[in-house]
Amino acid sequence: MNTLPDYLQSDLNFISIGLNPNPLSVEAGYYFANPRNRFWKALNGSRLIDEKMTASEASMDSLFSKYKIGFTDLVKRPSTMGKDLRAADYKEYGPELKEKLLEYQPLIAWFHGQGTYNSYMKYVEGQNASAQLGLQKQKIGRSHVFVTPNPSPANAKFSLDDLIRCYDEMVSFRIREAFGMG
Repeated sequence: MNTLPDYLQSDLNFISIGLNPNPLSVEAGYYFANPRNRFWKALNGSRLIDEKMTASEASMDSLFSKYKIGFTDLVKRPSTMGKDLRAADYKEYGPELKEKLLEYQPLIAWFHGQGTYNSYMKYVEGQNASAQLGLQKQKIGRSHVFVTPNPSPANAKFSLDDLIRCYDEMVSFRIREAFGMG
């Protein structure tokens, strides 16, 4: 199956977890390649990075090496819409995500979308969850869990400002943790 590669290693601050790859991203070879996706605009408007980036493989490499932000998905099977996923997809790929998070232990497991996190909890942890945005009570191994709105253009419920605010809250939490103020 043609899908996006993971960007994972053991010293990451964040692992960004999307629901699943969009075919446009798979074709381009990097995450959030759909020009209507708001990830890059939110990233540039937030305190997560200190330079402007564009949707590109070079930006992905910089996020990974310089900013220690990794990338993966709950389900690795590409689809145009999340509603195209089946329970079998979550059951197949969800446990693999948990194994990756336990192996690499980022400071923060960053779920894009409440539905992404709720699906993880249902199919991997066997719990019904109703995630709120922000820091979750549940940890995955030693990793804190943070949920931000899905930046997909299909998620019009949240504005670009909402995304930026959530990204900045995640940065503030990371700073508090770094200085033992968590």
